[in-house]
Amino acid sequence: PPARGGECVRAFRDLARRLKIRRLIDGGYRIPRMRPEYYFDEGCFITELLNTPDDPSVSVARARVEPGVTTQWHRLRDTMERYLIIGGSGIVEIGDQAPRRVRADDVVIIPADTRQRISNDGDSDLIFLAICTPRFLPDRYRSIE
Repeated sequence: PPARGGECVRAFRDLARRLKIRRLIDGGYRIPRMRPEYYFDEGCFITELLNTPDDPSVSVARARVEPGVTTQWHRLRDTMERYLIIGGSGIVEIGDQAPRRVRADDVVIIPADTRQRISNDGDSDLIFLAICTPRFLPDRYRSIE
């Protein structure tokens, strides 16, 4: 089941809080200002919070799925992804696992090269951080619809 509580959620929440104020300084490196939200063909809206060649080990994006929307089946080549659910609720499907309900404070771990999609079955936007290791690159995205 999705992780709940513990050190992982606290660490991700702390990262989210720091990114929200748009200032994170680590060894003199400052995360760039938040970029505008854009629609991604997968079926969700994305705001890149951290995705730069200066830090190739990780990327962090805010994803927003509108009510009634299910994203496309897809996989990320050579990239592990974690969802930290911030708001709303939905159903996540990963590989051959049974669909699972998710809500705020859940952490979903998606192994590299594993098919995935998420549905918003609520009345408000489903919002989560998508944390990729290594960082997300468009050529690693594969739609499998």
